[in-house]
Amino acid sequence: MATSEHAPHTGRLRAWMLQGLSDMGRAGGHTGPHAEPEPPHRGQHWYRVMCLTGVDYFSTLGYQPGIAALAAGLLSPVATLVLVAVTLAGALPVYRRVAEESPHGEGSIAMLERLLSFWKGKLFVLTLLGFAATDFLITITLSAADASTHLIENPHLTSTLHGLQMLITLLLVALLGAVFLKGFLEAIGVAFALVVVYLALNAVVVAAGLWHVLTAGHVVTDWTSALTAAHGNVFAMIGVSLLVFPKLALGLSGFETGVAVMPHVQGDPGDTEEKPSGRIRDTKKLLTTAALIMSVFLITTSFITTVLIPAAEFKPGGKANGRALAYLAHEYLGGAFGTVYDLSTIAILWFAGASAMAGLLNLMPRYLPRYGMAPQWARAVRPMVIVFTLVAFLVTWLFDANVDKQGGAYATGVLVLMSSAAIAVTIASHRAAQRGWTVAFATVSAVLLYVTVANVIERPDGVKIGACFIVGIMLVSFLSRLARAFELRVTHIELDDMAERFIRDMSHRRIRFIANKPGRRDKTEYRDKVEQIRADNDIPASEDFVFVEVTVTDPSEFEAGLNVRGEVLHNRYRVLTLESSSIPNALAALLLHARDATGCTPHIYFEWTEGNPFANFLRFFLFGQGEVAPVTREVLREAEPNRPLRPRVHTG
Repeated sequence: MATSEHAPHTGRLRAWMLQGLSDMGRAGGHTGPHAEPEPPHRGQHWYRVMCLTGVDYFSTLGYQPGIAALAAGLLSPVATLVLVAVTLAGALPVYRRVAEESPHGEGSIAMLERLLSFWKGKLFVLTLLGFAATDFLITITLSAADASTHLIENPHLTSTLHGLQMLITLLLVALLGAVFLKGFLEAIGVAFALVVVYLALNAVVVAAGLWHVLTAGHVVTDWTSALTAAHGNVFAMIGVSLLVFPKLALGLSGFETGVAVMPHVQGDPGDTEEKPSGRIRDTKKLLTTAALIMSVFLITTSFITTVLIPAAEFKPGGKANGRALAYLAHEYLGGAFGTVYDLSTIAILWFAGASAMAGLLNLMPRYLPRYGMAPQWARAVRPMVIVFTLVAFLVTWLFDANVDKQGGAYATGVLVLMSSAAIAVTIASHRAAQRGWTVAFATVSAVLLYVTVANVIERPDGVKIGACFIVGIMLVSFLSRLARAFELRVTHIELDDMAERFIRDMSHRRIRFIANKPGRRDKTEYRDKVEQIRADNDIPASEDFVFVEVTVTDPSEFEAGLNVRGEVLHNRYRVLTLESSSIPNALAALLLHARDATGCTPHIYFEWTEGNPFANFLRFFLFGQGEVAPVTREVLREAEPNRPLRPRVHTG
């Protein structure tokens, strides 16, 4: 009785965990936690979609001024000016170009995927996915850690919650995972409300801070005097700012998300999926407006926090550590306003984690299933939510739920993605013969690569975590590809009129195919092949054959459609030609199609392949060819478990 009761519960749990899996991976099937993107003419206004990006981008104000003060000290405002210059003159033009080149939300990774083919392209994309996973996961953990910091350091709660930073952060991460397990839809309306309220509250804090700077003029003179005493002249200040700039790179986050949300932008009524001109134009408005708003806030907040907050308060254990603007809100606007500001900051930081989780769940299924590099259950949302939540727990524990300790890892993920975007648009401009843009984007690429390398040298945690994700993704990917190597892997088959005529004609007798590796394709090649097959398999001369020849295209691709063309060579030999990433899988798909179309059991004849079996299997795994006969039979066995219905494979 216990066993019978346990089975239904297990079945229900499995069905709940894998809900929606059967529909994923089909043409048009949805592979992420969001609703299917609306057509361009039914999307949202660009300024509302900007707020979806803003929960990630603008929420960095919760910790960016404090990180800048720790990294640059008195030079924080000057270093922030360098950050703004890179944002407006570097990152913004790069991602405006990405929006042109990738208008359906694929982003810079897809651009590089198109530029690089075969296995080198796949490996490069897997590497970038590792850094993207670093970026998104650290966004979740860092945002949760900073949200818990704002909660704990609230003057009304600090005595009650002191020492519970780790527990609160883990609870916030768990709550995020629970939301996705229940089901999550991106709520642009909620994001819009959060961003408007948060920016309004920040504007009040900035205004109050600037008023205190104006009314207490000595703070500016004290700051400039200390700055001059420490660094001498303006050129020395700029030089030092350039050196510490990599530590401020968190202020560049959000651009990749801005491109990813493009499918939600309304655009023009006349937009098409092939040419969404209005969507591209409005996405550029989105990116530009977000960058300008953030630049103003970055400059003003870095200035008021530097001149108004004692340096000791920025350090670990200080009241402004990880919450510099909240410190000013409580200090100058009172406990009630400060508490409202804390709640707003906690909400937007938590929602930034939700946006990051949604991006992560959309990103992995976009690439890995197409490569055959994800287990079937990875197409379902809930198992992946559990995996990512557990990884987020581990990262939170490793970094002690500390905002400052996670800054380097977060910056590494952001900078690698931005550098890859800059390189992608540089290559695209070069191929389009746009010399001026090529030079400009190459310069931006060099700057971002410098910042990335400097950040890695200064704080190697990010690249270590990124390397762990890369190794993990590649290991799981190749094991999955190995486990799925014998899947049919053909999404659809189309035969031209001649090919259909060949199969229809053979169905009146017996369908016999000869697998042939095309060589010179002269009369002698086909005559000798037929004679050899007849002799090896003792087939009477009265039986006729159709040759099947598969040309391998890109062996790194996992699944695709199959186009079959028929032709008669030398006025005698009928030949079916196919192009595929894998010879055995294509042959198996053709055999099953012939069986289903005619109701007859087809036969196919091979020669044994010379060479070491293990080496031949590696050739099949990596290059789509090798020991074709046994692999074709294995693909058929997996695709058709019923042996009497299975096409026959003969090897002589």
